Amino acid sequence: MLSQTVIKRLKEIVGEKNFVTGKADLFPYTYGFCTLLSGDPLGVVSPQTTEQVVELVKYLNEHNIKVIPRGAGTNVIGGTIPAEESVVISFTRMNKILEIDTENFVTVVQPGVVNFDLQLELEKRGFYYPPDPSSAKVATLGGNLAESSGGARCFKYGVTRDYILGVEVVLPNGKVINTGGRNFKSEPGYDLTRILNGSEGTLGLVTKIILRVLPLPMARRMMLAVYDKVEDAAQTVDGIFAAGIAPATLEMLDNFFINTTEDFCPTGIPRDAGAALIIEIDGYPEDMNEQVRIIGEITRKAKARDFKIARSMGEVEQILTPRKVGFGSIASITPSYSINDIAVPRSNFSQAFAGIKKIAKDLNVKIGVLAHAGDGNFHPFILYDQRNKEEVERVHAAEQALCEMALSFSGTITGEQGVGIAKRKHLDKQFKPEAMEAFRKIKRSFDPQNRFNPGKIFDS
Repeated sequence: MLSQTVIKRLKEIVGEKNFVTGKADLFPYTYGFCTLLSGDPLGVVSPQTTEQVVELVKYLNEHNIKVIPRGAGTNVIGGTIPAEESVVISFTRMNKILEIDTENFVTVVQPGVVNFDLQLELEKRGFYYPPDPSSAKVATLGGNLAESSGGARCFKYGVTRDYILGVEVVLPNGKVINTGGRNFKSEPGYDLTRILNGSEGTLGLVTKIILRVLPLPMARRMMLAVYDKVEDAAQTVDGIFAAGIAPATLEMLDNFFINTTEDFCPTGIPRDAGAALIIEIDGYPEDMNEQVRIIGEITRKAKARDFKIARSMGEVEQILTPRKVGFGSIASITPSYSINDIAVPRSNFSQAFAGIKKIAKDLNVKIGVLAHAGDGNFHPFILYDQRNKEEVERVHAAEQALCEMALSFSGTITGEQGVGIAKRKHLDKQFKPEAMEAFRKIKRSFDPQNRFNPGKIFDS
């Protein structure tokens, strides 16, 4: 519990309305999205400037109070769960787009800017920011940076780390440094920007981000292919890349998600289909028709039962809807679900999907799958009732089995969602002890007192 002296000073730094300690006010900050993890913060403080963040860090250091940075809280690995004696620093009020420089393909933002809000402003100027996680309408760019989020366009355009040019960051000792800059070339010395990207708030508090943006493509075409078998959809994916086509979007839904999304927001995908592929290409208008023709031929050879080409923006939205509402569509059919984030080399896509189904059968759990098929990134959703302890144990066993299966195919335990608390026990299965110690040395060099987001990525 914070003393009245501490409460008074924190309110002086950020203003009366920007600091809360009431039980009802703190409740939204106690738990994580789609996890059973929870923790109680001492308070939540919402700065609006870098100077306020610096004052907060220095003052909390004096009183040995840990810091939990938080954006919109959409991460699914417990990355913003309060740990130990800590205060949450919420960055949602540092939400200004500071600059959009279309001449140099650069924008500068505060960490609380919502991904989708930036997209809307860029679109007015004929530009866009490629990383587009499913939570883009609510997720903040600071949170995207903390987890190095990906999204549907990640195969062709890359993930968050590929668009972060530089940051302003408050270190655990309260000092401010700037890394990188507006230059697209690498900076001299160690690449601190890359080290901070994906560090989940354990190394510093990012207060300003310099992002690379791109002109909107001149043309786009959206397609939907429906299959009886996942293996046929995987064959299509292989065929598209073999033809030299790099889709902007290549997403797969299995039969479970076809049905849940049809229940939630019907778009007409046959309910008995084994898989559906959402395919988007972009580029020059002159290239579109030929690429669509080639993709259509590839889907036919792969035994697609239906192939649809969007002819209007309404049809584009109709095709995209199942992927966009996938997360929400299962909320009405299960009390709880766990979202996983394994990735394997694309050549092992079919084997990994079969492995997921085997795990579901062996452990008697229900698993539905959404996937970024272009880069082998699976999101297996495990359905359960958290009130059933035996069922919860089977879910945890399935989570472990999924990670081990991904590693057996030379994959990774997390493709884009981070480690946090939920995946930290699996990290040493992917990396040797020497690598784990290198990670810890980096953490200690930035944060020797373990004040920033303790207990995340690896044990405190």
